[in-house]
Amino acid sequence: MKRRDFALTLPALATLSQMPAFAQSRRDTIVLGMTLEPPGLDPTAGAASAIAEIVHYNVFETLTKINADGSVGPLLAERWEISPDLRTVTFFLRQGVKFSNSEPFNAQTVKYAFERAAAEKSTNKDKRTFAAMESVRVIDDHTVVVINREPDPDFLFYMGQATAIVVEPKSAADNNARPVGTGPYVLDNWAKGSSLTLKASPSYRNPGAVRIKRATFRFISDPAAQVAAVLSGDVDAFPRVTPRGAAQFKANSRLQTIVSGSRAKTVLAINNARKPLSDVRVRRAISMAIDRKAVIAGAGDGFGVPIGSHYVPGAAGFIDTTGVNPYDPEKARALLKEAGVTTPLELSLVLPPPPYARQGGEVIVSQLAKVGITAKVQNVEWAQWLANTYGGPKNYDLTIISHVEPFDLDNFSKPDYYWGYNNPKFKELFGRIKTTANATERNRLLGEAQMLLAQDAALAWLYQPQWVTVANRRVHGLWKDMPIFVNDLSALSWG
Repeated sequence: MKRRDFALTLPALATLSQMPAFAQSRRDTIVLGMTLEPPGLDPTAGAASAIAEIVHYNVFETLTKINADGSVGPLLAERWEISPDLRTVTFFLRQGVKFSNSEPFNAQTVKYAFERAAAEKSTNKDKRTFAAMESVRVIDDHTVVVINREPDPDFLFYMGQATAIVVEPKSAADNNARPVGTGPYVLDNWAKGSSLTLKASPSYRNPGAVRIKRATFRFISDPAAQVAAVLSGDVDAFPRVTPRGAAQFKANSRLQTIVSGSRAKTVLAINNARKPLSDVRVRRAISMAIDRKAVIAGAGDGFGVPIGSHYVPGAAGFIDTTGVNPYDPEKARALLKEAGVTTPLELSLVLPPPPYARQGGEVIVSQLAKVGITAKVQNVEWAQWLANTYGGPKNYDLTIISHVEPFDLDNFSKPDYYWGYNNPKFKELFGRIKTTANATERNRLLGEAQMLLAQDAALAWLYQPQWVTVANRRVHGLWKDMPIFVNDLSALSWG
């Protein structure tokens, strides 16, 4: 992982300055802020990114590790070999690794974890990745061969995501409440609704590398409370904090502020399965009613880049599609009339707790009203959003959410996904993307996919977020860029 050096601010105490360097105390605990509390602690059982923010690379580990710059390196697999056709990957596993319940990690546990993820009753949100494995073969305790049905150029990246964690068979069913992994930390305490604490695992293979012995995650969804917690020192670091306090943070010499790029897409999701939203003209009208720059100002305090499809600047194959459905209220009204919609059209707008959703919702309600759409706001808690909007009955017309996965175009090839988009042409195109090894051709196809989604107005895309992380200036090892959402505690230390 690339690290960033920060200036140190030491207390100006005469007694401390007179002490020898080796005697000065070094902190081994940390408090981190988080906007959302996870519904559980098993990333193979739920889609909420808050799960991985706590357990990924801390409690659970994967064969590969995604670094802050997006590169992929070894973790539970020390190395690997890939066949010329890109279908077969042989992983050579790290030896001497144990789970926190003292059970051994080996090739058999890898096989179990992957086959469990692919099973019929699996709730893994990346189940298709594992179902696409033709076989998982154990060669010996420390060698496992994965044969995919089709070549997958991003396979090693997928194997570093939270959905690819290796779980221990005897404890896997209880991981949501009592997680058992091979990582440097174990669950210490979970005060539901308030905080969760991890402590250093006594069975971790390299205890000397763990400088933070105890980490507490405090759940603070209110933007004003987030700013107050940072400024008061109640939290030592707040990754992806509300940008509302950015100016105050930068002006405080005790703090460091990092503005990160992202692969996230903040969207106004549209339930394509509902009338009249099943009409592309209505979806295009919604998109054209929205001034993305105004939404960025209101939802992200100016931290964001407008996007027009489900892909972001900086990603391989990106094309600018913001001109497909540009801000044009007059054209939006005309499209609604052409679609036979009688205005005012009343639609539900479901808003989960994150500040970008609630603040962005206010802006979008006002913009939609100008073209004859009345958005009825329903503020819901995170668990409700997951149960009723993302899952279950999909009881919504519109909702605002950030999709943070780097490679998630495949969700548009799933007709039963929560936005109900169903275009066989896209599914065929995405199948070609997945099996094309040539980078130039693959990027061309990615461009086609972005354009098709934009023309279909499958969603109303808003912006690529720029995340603000603020922390005590003495905290080292924070990620600058965030290709995935994790809080890698093993990289943190106090200076």
